Amino acid sequence: MKVSLNLIKQLINFELPPVDELVARVNQQLGGVEEVIDLKAKYGSARIVRVVECAKHPDADRLSVTKIDDGGAVADVPRDEGGLVQVVCGAPNVHADMWAIWLPPKSTVPASFDDDKPFVLDARPLRGVLSQGMLAAADELAIGTDHEGIIEIHEHDVPAGVELTAGAGFAETFGLDDYVLDIENKMFTHRPDCFGQLGVAREIAGIFHQQFTSPEWYNVIQEFAGGDGLELEIFNEVTEVVPVFSAVAIKNIEVRPSPLWLQCQLVAMGSKPINNIVDATNYMMLLTAQPTHAYDYDKLRGSTLGARLARAGEKVSLLNGKEYELTADDIVIADGEGVIGLAGIMGGVDTEVSDSTKNIVLECANFDMYALRRTAMRHGIFTDALTRFNKGQSPLQNAAVLKQLMSMVGGVQASEVFDASSSNECIMPDAIHRVDSQGVSNEFVNERLGTNFSNDEIADILRRTEFMVEVDESGCEIYSPFWRTDIELPEDIVEEVGRLYGFDKLPRQLPRRSIKPAPKNVRRELKNAVRRSLSRAGANEVLTYSFVHERILKNAEQDVTQAYKLSNALSPDLQYYRLTVLPSLLDKVHANIKAGHDEFALFEMGKGHGKMHGLGEDGLPEASQFTDIVYAAKKPAAGAPFYKIRRLVEQLVHDLGTKLVFKPIEEELTFPVAAPFDQSRSALVETTDGMFIGIVGELKQSVIKSFKLPTYVAAASLDMAGLETVYAKRDSHYQPLSRYPSTSRDISLKLPTTIRYQQLLQTLDEAVRDVGMEVRIEPLTIYQSEHEAAQKTMTWRLTFTSLARTLVDNDITPVMQRIEQTTKDRWGAETV
Repeated sequence: MKVSLNLIKQLINFELPPVDELVARVNQQLGGVEEVIDLKAKYGSARIVRVVECAKHPDADRLSVTKIDDGGAVADVPRDEGGLVQVVCGAPNVHADMWAIWLPPKSTVPASFDDDKPFVLDARPLRGVLSQGMLAAADELAIGTDHEGIIEIHEHDVPAGVELTAGAGFAETFGLDDYVLDIENKMFTHRPDCFGQLGVAREIAGIFHQQFTSPEWYNVIQEFAGGDGLELEIFNEVTEVVPVFSAVAIKNIEVRPSPLWLQCQLVAMGSKPINNIVDATNYMMLLTAQPTHAYDYDKLRGSTLGARLARAGEKVSLLNGKEYELTADDIVIADGEGVIGLAGIMGGVDTEVSDSTKNIVLECANFDMYALRRTAMRHGIFTDALTRFNKGQSPLQNAAVLKQLMSMVGGVQASEVFDASSSNECIMPDAIHRVDSQGVSNEFVNERLGTNFSNDEIADILRRTEFMVEVDESGCEIYSPFWRTDIELPEDIVEEVGRLYGFDKLPRQLPRRSIKPAPKNVRRELKNAVRRSLSRAGANEVLTYSFVHERILKNAEQDVTQAYKLSNALSPDLQYYRLTVLPSLLDKVHANIKAGHDEFALFEMGKGHGKMHGLGEDGLPEASQFTDIVYAAKKPAAGAPFYKIRRLVEQLVHDLGTKLVFKPIEEELTFPVAAPFDQSRSALVETTDGMFIGIVGELKQSVIKSFKLPTYVAAASLDMAGLETVYAKRDSHYQPLSRYPSTSRDISLKLPTTIRYQQLLQTLDEAVRDVGMEVRIEPLTIYQSEHEAAQKTMTWRLTFTSLARTLVDNDITPVMQRIEQTTKDRWGAETV
């Protein structure tokens, strides 16, 4: 981004400091200056002269011998008795009584200034006639490409209020006695307004604590006059990505070179003059950061202009001389019959303004920056206009820019100013944004900056860059101007105040903070506890994407219509938000089996998103937190897979210091968590008061087949929010380990197969309650003979521990007898 300090001086109302000091402040408070370009060093020796005499060269038909008047400004140059300097010129347009630009001897030709070996002029004979330097053409001055003749200066070429004077410095007269700051574009990524000279001038005023006022034409509601003479129809079929599309027809224009002062101004801002129409559009873009475009009206088919999406396979030839095949995602500018340009990026060659153009259409629009960015990347086209649209220009400046542009191109307005916008708000520059409905207090700002600003001081700092601030007892009501699209939060105001005041001026002390320990984050503690427990149990933690392929959801037999589909997926394999974590884990099992891992457990703590949860206050999908576990074995192990996974969950619950219960699934579950499970071989995990925590069990055979899982596989899916609730209520009292040895006993109970595991476990818990010692109950085996289908045998191990003494048989035997009698009375169990 090139910034002309001469133009900045025209926009502000105070004297700028020396350039070194200015650059230092800009580096600190605005953006990184990559280079300072001294245009006066390049153009300082050029002089404005009047050609007094012009005669044919005696020995060359194409050369002329001139006598020029430089007012005696250049010393040590031979002159005739009238004080005139002799210069030989080969331009066909040289003549007496014209104003031209002279490069005297010892001066460097500006076009070669940056070359390794610049071209330095000298007094030298041309065909026997001595020439003192040269009269310059546009390409020699690096102002344009024209080499057909030398530059002839007319009255309209001179800036307003300046008179042509023989010997005057060309740089001083035309504003090229200038320093240009080349600021790195990435510094302004979030500041679309700073891609124009106007925005940078506003910021320079702010960092020097001076009031800035935008030009009167810029920051007001615009009113347009009517016009007729040219029929024009405007359309906008994609208001969601083209919020503003304005255009007007202008007739009787004359395409010619721009005034020299405008050409020089464009050069200072890093652009190249082309013609008066294109130069006007470029000037407005460089000034305000709002790109515009001009079309040859007579080349628009059907007198129609508008914005739409391209049709797949359409082609367009652009101004860079290349043809592009478009996709259905490209925003294009079209006339009545086809595409004539890529919206916001580059116009088409078919409607280019040329020397023969008599009528034009000026277009001023606003485009979705993300859509343009994708189009540019797809086709590999990058332009100055795209650079600015890419940052998110405010649609509220379009009307002002279009009206100012109309005043620059000449001609006569030949239609009304058409506006095909998404809403009236897009053309109301007073529709500014209030930063926070509660206001921003000086306490809020001072706490974060370490300052002691009053509300009035904060208001003064912000008002200098045209924020609207109202101060009352509660703080500041702050309204950001329409061009500050980056201001959203109170924290943005804090940053703005600190930057404009100067971060280097902030107090050099650490913020005061309480030494009181911060409260522990229950969710973080829970995750660490889950991670420790499952890792100790031998499970391996994995991390997978929250996005999955549609195939993963279908393999898990989850409803794809309940999942959110991404419109800009990172890859074709990551199309959907996953509903739960388990499918992502199942997708990793087969690869581990193939890698030679015969038995393992995987777990992940992650998020799932589903339409059944709706959207949050921020308009984004609500997330559910899960801890999911999968156990897989290539060869059968002791016991069914269900008990392996249940054992992991029981150990987890024990390590968390809380209590959960397992219950059979009485009614079929239809939500996504339960979809992969074989519910006849699964159990609900609930709190003691009946709150659902998750599900544990074996998987459907169809799911096992779809994921290519081994036969021995089971899984668990636990809701982190539910776990957090019970974890927060856990018994955290310290209990010392016993100093005395434990004693264990095994018991096998033969009972009807209709008795469930959980029912017997609850009975055992009741039987050992209040026995004066700690009793741990572990299942060992469940056996069912082929010959006794109605009976099964469950074997349990009971471990007895006392904190007071070493236990003996007389302590254990009564408890075992009590268990035998209780299970016999309740379930008809027989001890074997």
